[in-house]
Amino acid sequence: MKTNLDTLATALYARIDDKLKASPWLAPWRPATGIAPTLSDAELVTLAVMSALLGCTSERRWLRRAGRDFRHLFPYLPQQSGYNKRLRGACELVRHMIRVLAQDTSLWTDDVWVVDSTPVGCGCSRETAKRSELAGWAEYGYCASHSRYFWGLRLHLVCTLGGLPVLFAPTGAKADERETLRDMLDSAPEVRASHPGQTIIGDKNYYGRDFEHDLTERHLELLRPARKGEPERAVAHLFKPLRQTIESINQTLKGQLDLKRHGAKSPTGVTVRVLSRILALTTAIWHNDKTGQPTKRSLTAYDH
Repeated sequence: MKTNLDTLATALYARIDDKLKASPWLAPWRPATGIAPTLSDAELVTLAVMSALLGCTSERRWLRRAGRDFRHLFPYLPQQSGYNKRLRGACELVRHMIRVLAQDTSLWTDDVWVVDSTPVGCGCSRETAKRSELAGWAEYGYCASHSRYFWGLRLHLVCTLGGLPVLFAPTGAKADERETLRDMLDSAPEVRASHPGQTIIGDKNYYGRDFEHDLTERHLELLRPARKGEPERAVAHLFKPLRQTIESINQTLKGQLDLKRHGAKSPTGVTVRVLSRILALTTAIWHNDKTGQPTKRSLTAYDH
């Protein structure tokens, strides 16, 4: 099991390092003069992915474990404060590598996407909501799946049926799912251009004549269940079983990759920890795809 994780970490490090050599502007900004960091940016991102795959939610404990079990991969490990600061500065590199790895899989060309949002709790007390740096972005929202209110964010995901993340966006808990989907599509025109005639499967919240017209103009076809009072929609019986796919992907992120225990206390901290988990899922799918594994989204070989 450890051997498989070592192989994945080595492959990911090499992929990031090659990308940074070809596109040095992707590296986090640092002063032109000064001491060069001993831990490379590729090693930094690889550490974050391994932490997510192994379910380590505490950075301090993770660095202690990495020093004990993975010193053969990382001869130098920084202090927790330096690791945290550098990882937050690497948000754009992490975001870019998600797309790079996703496009390098056979799942990228799937012609069906599923879309949904899932709560990302950021606090459980009124005092936290009042004093947190996240106040203003995080807010109170309602989770219909669990019939409860929560304080935090929502992670909006567009994935292939194989579980590969295509588009994603963390928003406030009350953000409109339809507007967020529009924004995700408009912010990535190259993705739409490479997937003409794509089918998107969503739940009952993705409704409205104007909304569906907007998707049609973007050359996308929406499939969703009928809302109360609407006639049964065409081919509804075919895509109902596929709706469980997005719930399964959300559970992978929250249950296996511990998204619900992210522990971040600032907007940048939440962003990079969410992105690290999406990159961890994408990396596992990419590695499974390249090594010919039958189940692309399986994390079993990487200590899950």
